[in-house]
Parts: sequence; structure tokens; C-alpha cells
Amino acid sequence: MSETTTELPVVVIGAGPAGLAAAAHLLDRDITPLVLEAGPLAGAAVREWAHVRLFSRWGELVDPAAEKLLAPTGWTKPAEDTYPSGGDWAERYLQPLADVLGEQVRYGARVTGVSRTGRDRIVDADRDSQPFVVHYENADGHEHRLFARAVIDASGTWSTPSPAGGSGLAALGEKAAADRITYRVPDLKDPAARARYAGKRTAVIGSGASAFTALAYLADLARSDDGQGTHATWILRRGISGSTFGGGEADQLPARGALGLAAKAAVDGGYADAVTGFRTDAIEKTEDGRVALVGEDGRRLGPVDEVIVLTGFRPDLSFLGELRLGLDERLQAPVELAPLIDPNQHSCGTVYPHGVNELSHPEKDVYLVGMKSYGRAPTFLAMTGYEQVRSIAAHLAGDQEAAERVELTLPETGVCGGAGLFDEPEASEQNDGGGCCAAHFSHGHIMPGITPVHRAPPAP
Repeated sequence: MSETTTELPVVVIGAGPAGLAAAAHLLDRDITPLVLEAGPLAGAAVREWAHVRLFSRWGELVDPAAEKLLAPTGWTKPAEDTYPSGGDWAERYLQPLADVLGEQVRYGARVTGVSRTGRDRIVDADRDSQPFVVHYENADGHEHRLFARAVIDASGTWSTPSPAGGSGLAALGEKAAADRITYRVPDLKDPAARARYAGKRTAVIGSGASAFTALAYLADLARSDDGQGTHATWILRRGISGSTFGGGEADQLPARGALGLAAKAAVDGGYADAVTGFRTDAIEKTEDGRVALVGEDGRRLGPVDEVIVLTGFRPDLSFLGELRLGLDERLQAPVELAPLIDPNQHSCGTVYPHGVNELSHPEKDVYLVGMKSYGRAPTFLAMTGYEQVRSIAAHLAGDQEAAERVELTLPETGVCGGAGLFDEPEASEQNDGGGCCAAHFSHGHIMPGITPVHRAPPAP
């Protein structure tokens, strides 16, 4: 790479937890970052699940390089043993961090394309020595471009939820029934959302911790004075087994385990019925305006008033089409990372910590990090993302020894991808072992006192 190219910034796409941590680590390595955020504020996606409480305590949610950057500003780290909501995390950590970065964060900047300057994906000649060109649009549609020495895509997957259809495609009628469907865990403390679900029958499609959260919230609504008659039909594509509700009391992340137990209690208490082996093929409007769900096997469920689809997320790769990415054909994750995160084989804790080596692509110096690096795999932890960007920043600074160190251990057992239920004080007191996840952007924790060790390959 030429001296002129190395003077260019590293463009980071997304001002969420992983993107801002990447900027902090780059600055710590004397590399200039430029963060492009599509939303009007830092943590725009996190703010959309502001009502959901994280599994992790504050002491486990602040990236070390970010804390180093914040310290001189007088920023006070929240009490380490408390559990923030998504809104808390955005307001008390992500936004202050973005504010420190100042003009190195551009809001209302939606990336529309990334390529090599003067080279589409076909051209080989002198490719690696050319800087990246990044096109983005402001909220008013005005187009811009800039040049970069490297690109770190931390845009996440929040904007592209998976559909209800069991084949990975939208079910027939899913779009027509959009007024009855949401792809997010509803905030049942919001009066409008509460009125939408109170006393109604709701189908919840999904088997992860987000579905657990929705079931627990609906059961709580059903137990309230204004929610009598609220009932959920829980639709699982698989059967119920010993692992359906996660690790329970055996989970090293007790908050995550408690969430699975809360979902089980919703079923055992009669607030939800579980329907197994049901793959949605069609969603049909009924004469009274409600909807019925039709399975691939011909079974028909409903009618129900509302549908909550929590079947995971998938990466938006459309603006990366001119880059040569090496992605696994199933997970849409980097090919070296995919075997480590296959959801058929791994839970949160069994995923081997990884960095620049596993995240590299045929296109030199472009990286997908954070939730986006996992493609369609659901078991991502935020501290995994922090480790990813630490390693990448070290590599871009030429410190390969640091790039290949492992500075993270992960807890074992359970299902990731959901939120903690810590609105009740006694729940917080009983679960004092820390936690990891938050809705749709599962957030992990760093273990204090870890001694960095050299990376070794995972056992066969």
C-alpha cells in the first residue's frame, strides 16, 4: 500500500457497539477512523430495543480502548454490578463515546456502495494497492464519496430480519398482512403497544431468546389487570427438547438461563401454547380481519390477532457487491469463521475467540465485524466483537503478534440472541454471575484479569 493510501482513514460503517469500539482501537493505534452512521445518533439500532434489558452488567459492557478514550472527559462509568437497558447503553456509553470521536463520526450517512478505486470486482491489475472508494447518501438523498485505506463493516443485521416463511422466503400473504405483523420484541410498557396486545391472541414465531423474551412479556401482560385474556401461541419449527429453553440453572450466564426458565413458565402456566414442527407457508387474512397461519404440512393455526416474527436476522450485503468477499454459502459469514459458529454445532461459549485471521477476505483490508460477521448465525456476543476489532486494529498497525493474541474467554451453555428480564429486583439479586445478551444484538462480557495468550487452533 502506498504512503498516500496509508494516510487515508479507515472507514467504519456503523456507530454501534462494535463500530465505535473499532474507532477507539484504531485511535489507540494512531490510525484515523471515520465512522459512517445511517441514523441520527450513535447506537441507532440499539435505541430501537431501548426497552430491553441486557444480560450483561455495566462492568462487562465497556470496551477497554473506549474506556481509555472516555476517561479524560470526566465520563463516569455506571455502577459495574447493574444491568442497563438498551436505552441506557446508548445514552450513557455509546453516545458519549461518539461525542468524544467528534467529527470522526458522520450521522445520516447511509453507505450505498464500496469498491476499489478504478477497479470493479472483475479487475485484478494492481488491485490491492488501490484505496477503497465508499459511496454514501445523506438523509436528504445527497450523494457523497470518500476514500479509505481499509473498510470495517460494523453495520449489523438489525435492518434485515428474517421472514416468517419456513423456507427463508416471506410466507405467502406475509406482506399483505404487514399491519398484523412485527419483527421486533414489543415494548409492552408503551401504552400503544400494550393496547395492541392486551387481551389478544398472538402468535410468536421463533425459538431463540428473543422469542423467550416476547413470551415472558406477554405472560406478564396476561397476569396484569389490563391484560386479562392475553394469550400466545408459540410456533417452533423444531420439536421441544432438553435444550429448547436454553441452559437454565446450568447456564454460566444466569440472566440468560433465567430468561429461558421464564419462557418455560409462560407455557407451564397456561399463558402460551407451544406448537412444534410447524413451518409457516402462508399467512391468510380471515373474514374478521385477523390472520391464520398455514403450515407446509397443511396444518392451520388461528385465527390470531397479531404475529411476532422472531426468526433471526441476515446480513445486508447489497452495498458490498463490488468487493471480493469469501463467505460461507450457508451462513454468509467469512469462510474461516463459519465452521466455528455453525449454530448446529455451537452455543455462545463453544465459539472459539477469533480475530483478523478468521475475518479476512480475498479482498485485502475489508472486514465484516460484530453481528454482521456472523451472517445468519444467531449466537453472537458483544465482547467477541470487541476482540475482533482489537485484533484488526493491531493488524492494520502492523502489530501481527498482538493481532494473533487471544484476549477473551467466553461463558458456556445456553442460547444467545435475547434479553435479560431484570425488571424485578429479586431477579437481579438471584442472578449475580453476569450475563451476555440483548435482543437481536447479543452482547457479551469481558472477564477481568484474563492473561493474554497466544492463539492456537481449536481442537479438531
